[in-house]
Amino acid sequence: MARYAIGDIQGCMASLERLLAAIAPDPARDRLWLVGDLVNRGPRSLDVLRWARAQGDRVTTVLGNHDLHLLARAAGLAPAKRRDTLDAVLAAPDLGELIDWLRTRPLVHVEDGWVLVHAGLHPRWTAARARALAAEVEAGLRSPRWKEWLGQLLAASPPWRDDLAGAARGRSILSYLVRVRTCDRTGGLVDFDGPPEQAPDGAVAWYALPDAAWRDHSVVFGHWAAQGLRLGDRWVATDAGCVWGKRLAAVRLDDRVATTVDAVERSG
Repeated sequence: MARYAIGDIQGCMASLERLLAAIAPDPARDRLWLVGDLVNRGPRSLDVLRWARAQGDRVTTVLGNHDLHLLARAAGLAPAKRRDTLDAVLAAPDLGELIDWLRTRPLVHVEDGWVLVHAGLHPRWTAARARALAAEVEAGLRSPRWKEWLGQLLAASPPWRDDLAGAARGRSILSYLVRVRTCDRTGGLVDFDGPPEQAPDGAVAWYALPDAAWRDHSVVFGHWAAQGLRLGDRWVATDAGCVWGKRLAAVRLDDRVATTVDAVERSG
């Protein structure tokens, strides 16, 4: 069995089809790990969602910030953003089934020494701790009152502290799992989305802190198109900027072989 980690798809179904043809995974044995942001800004979010749901256990996907935005749009909790391309999903006859499938996806997946997450982890979190904290947020999203819980998660996030409670705790957890790119030396978030080499003074890529508690695992993530596809000693960055007209990437985790294809879509 091989595991292929695939970067942010964001509705780019034609590019995904091109990538799948290039890696040719065995449908009976191989598994696809998706780093989240299945939807938005690309032209075929509905097709990507339907494809991912139809794969069953063959696909493991975590939630990204654009996926959460779709949930908020579907729940009537958020307005459309200027570059949203979610109208086809929101008008689909199977919207309810797709939303129920999406909101029950994990935020963190841990398996065989790997951690799959959309954006990143706090340096004090072990893999087990990250999985447990993610489960706190997931429980609310999977409950019958998920819209109420999601509405509480949309406010500004406080800095992470172990003693946070309720929705403030959930917002702080999400700020790392689906949004972090750079942080200071204590793990405090720094708002920056350019290449890591251009980060402001005092800010480093979240994965670059050498004493981070999660480093007994390797982390697979996306979310950072300006960084591109990169393979570190304990991390794999998969977002090659497909939705910006660049490339869609897959990394075979067993031997860290990367495959990329040129984006079909020219959106952004």
